[in-house]
Amino acid sequence: MKELIKTNDAVLISYVEALLSEAGIAFVVADRNMSVLEGSVGVLPRRVLVPDAILFAARNILNEAGIDVGAPGGPA
Repeated sequence: MKELIKTNDAVLISYVEALLSEAGIAFVVADRNMSVLEGSVGVLPRRVLVPDAILFAARNILNEAGIDVGAPGGPA
């Protein structure tokens, strides 16, 4: 699994989840439950992870939606 995006913006995470789901791309949101440890303040970022083989496609989808995740296929 590769990190596609890392943010503490819950709205952005939801938008990314919707985009990837609509495209049929498998993903995992890591660190979602860390809010229990941080006191639900939203300080710790969440990470959206995708399988290595579809990182390029996932980056393209987010870039086309106006979410800058770097060059498709390049470093995050």
